[in-house]
Parts: sequence; structure tokens; C-alpha cells
Amino acid sequence: MSGISLRAGTKRHAMTARGADLYETPPEAVHALLRAIELPRTIWEPACGPGNIANVLLDHGHEVYASDLYRYPLEGMTGGLDFLRCQRAPEGTEAIVTNPPFSKAEEFVRRARQLVPLTVMLLRLQFLEAVRRTDLLESGDLREVLVFRDRLPMMHRAGWQGKRASSAMAFAWFVWDREHSGPPVLRRISWRDTT
Repeated sequence: MSGISLRAGTKRHAMTARGADLYETPPEAVHALLRAIELPRTIWEPACGPGNIANVLLDHGHEVYASDLYRYPLEGMTGGLDFLRCQRAPEGTEAIVTNPPFSKAEEFVRRARQLVPLTVMLLRLQFLEAVRRTDLLESGDLREVLVFRDRLPMMHRAGWQGKRASSAMAFAWFVWDREHSGPPVLRRISWRDTT
């Protein structure tokens, strides 16, 4: 991948420019998830960054184990933990909820499904397209895809000093559940709803 996009949100920046590949999740996206599905009490957020997902979950009474490969100023987080090398989830963890680094999304989904019964990932809608992910998408445990009917507020790269723009990318919460068997349900959700 080379170069920098002329329009924000339409092309990827070079990996050297992307650094930790941190694009912070808008809290509105997490609120929309919580309105759409019921999550278990104990959750692991393995790509927590500064804590946008973890903080919303905590505010809603969840117990959250927050970790990241990098160290961020988030009270109680475990920095320096490489999720992709983890062999087990923290004790009592019932779900993983995260917005994985774009460049490692498939690897994150594969690892999470091995470690916990419920995996919830904020991914680009185009995650549905790749043939190489057929096993993930047609395995029978993809329970639902919660597609945002309106584009999320732009997730700019951490430290971005350029022009702020709306997102040109469509996102969805993908939910894998070991207890589910069959085709996934597609539902449309909105981050703008407050009910």
C-alpha cells in the first residue's frame, strides 16, 4: 500500500504512516451495539487503545479486561499484551468485544473465536466479501451482522492532524456465537438512535 489518500476514508495510508493502526471507535457505535444485543457481564477488549469501547461497557455495568499491544493512558489496562499470541482468555471472560486493527481483523476474529464463546467485532462491511474468509462467514456460528444504516462518525487515525471528514466506509458489528447454528441474521442499526 502506498501513498496518502486524497479524500479521507477512501484509501488506506501506508503502514509506516499508520503506526499502531489505531482508529478509535466512536462511543456511539458501542451504544448502538448495547441497544441491539445483550452482552454477558465479563468482557475482554483486547485492542482497547485509549478505552472508547471499554469505557462505554464499564459505564453500562460490565466487567472489562482491557488490554492492547501498545500502552495507553487507560486506568487498569494491560499494555504490551499481544492478543494474537494469547493461548487463553482472562479467567471468567465470556465475550470479546473489540474494533481490531484493520490490518489484522481476520487474525483477530480467528483468535477470538478460539478463546471465548461470544466474539463481537466492529469491522468494515466489506469483511463479508473475501473468499478466504468463507470458513468464518459460513461456519454456522456467525449469529448476526449489525449493519450501520448511517455511516459512523469518522474514525481518524490517532494523532491525525489533517482535515476531519465523514467516513466513506460502511461498518457493522459482526457477532459469532458458539451456541448458534445456522445462517446469520442481518439487522440494520443506527448510532443516531437514543432509545
